[in-house]
Amino acid sequence: MNSKAALERRMAELSNRQIPYVKATVVRALHPTSARPGDTALVLEDGRIEGFVGGVCAEATVRVQALRLLRGGEPLLLRISPGASPAPRDGGVPRDEGETRDEGETRESGEAGTLRVANPCLSGGELEIFLEPLRPAPVVLVLGDTPIGRSLVALGAGLEYDVRPVAADVTAEELAGVAAVMVASHGREEEGLLIRAARAGVPYVALVASRRRGAAVLDGLDLDPGRRARIHTPAGLWIGARTPGEIAVSILAELVASRHALSVHTEEIPIEEMPAEEAPAGPVPPPAEPLTAHDPVCGMTVAVSADAPSSNARGHRHWFCSTGCRDRFEARTTQPAAETARTPAATTRPPAETARTPTATTRSPAEPARPAENP
Repeated sequence: MNSKAALERRMAELSNRQIPYVKATVVRALHPTSARPGDTALVLEDGRIEGFVGGVCAEATVRVQALRLLRGGEPLLLRISPGASPAPRDGGVPRDEGETRDEGETRESGEAGTLRVANPCLSGGELEIFLEPLRPAPVVLVLGDTPIGRSLVALGAGLEYDVRPVAADVTAEELAGVAAVMVASHGREEEGLLIRAARAGVPYVALVASRRRGAAVLDGLDLDPGRRARIHTPAGLWIGARTPGEIAVSILAELVASRHALSVHTEEIPIEEMPAEEAPAGPVPPPAEPLTAHDPVCGMTVAVSADAPSSNARGHRHWFCSTGCRDRFEARTTQPAAETARTPAATTRPPAETARTPTATTRSPAEPARPAENP
């Protein structure tokens, strides 16, 4: 099996397992560079790169940008050049809201979806790499063959969610990686699934119930207060919904807001007027910015991952774009010790000169005494 077929097989495997990744494809290569148009690699959540899009320096840049895209970014054309102009701190092309950018990164003026990055480690060539985040459709489980349950299944597909009707005996293992659990069975077999979903850390768990019944159900769950508070009930945003379809819309809208970490009102009562114990759980926090560090040799921004070269040569850990930068850093670390070893030999000369100084100064007192001998 050739490498292209193996990569396609790997992509299918990741998709089947609901594992997000970024597909990186070289679309233009200006020599000298080791990559060619069509070369492809996959960047996984932990920073591992499977495939080939260039040498270690190009990989370091691709890794950082790909991990950022996995947080929710759109496809991006990445231009890597040793001579790219760094983005000004003030002025220039405005940044998108919430966008982070490091030294040497700049948006191409007039070109949406394009990022130019200066990579001082490149051997002189330039690369254009298309980064495509491939995140699996969020899996939403719906319990309840009821009008609201059926509406959730029908409408969720239009949001490109993977909505699946389920029975109440869903196991904890089956809840791994699930984005949401919606219980709309109207009192039938609710508690067990709510408890398992909360304990499994499902980001969004909702119970379709009136305010009074929902509170009674939560009080009877064998959960700690923190997990109990994360269950949304009554489910959905307050939009005046009445029909099963409208109620399903309000619940899906609350899920969308939760996934994008937006604060919303979930009932007709303003949140600030609710008793603290009745306030809805806060939104799920957004994914953390990928951990990065600056290569102390070349200045590149590199992702802190298991695959990135690192060194503890100066008492704390440094990360590098390549083993070449790491080796140069460690070589420099050993130089001060060698110079210090030579310093004592250099400093032995001043004492010798000092020893000669008294010999020179002994003549001065003798000379003033000569006129006294010849008055």
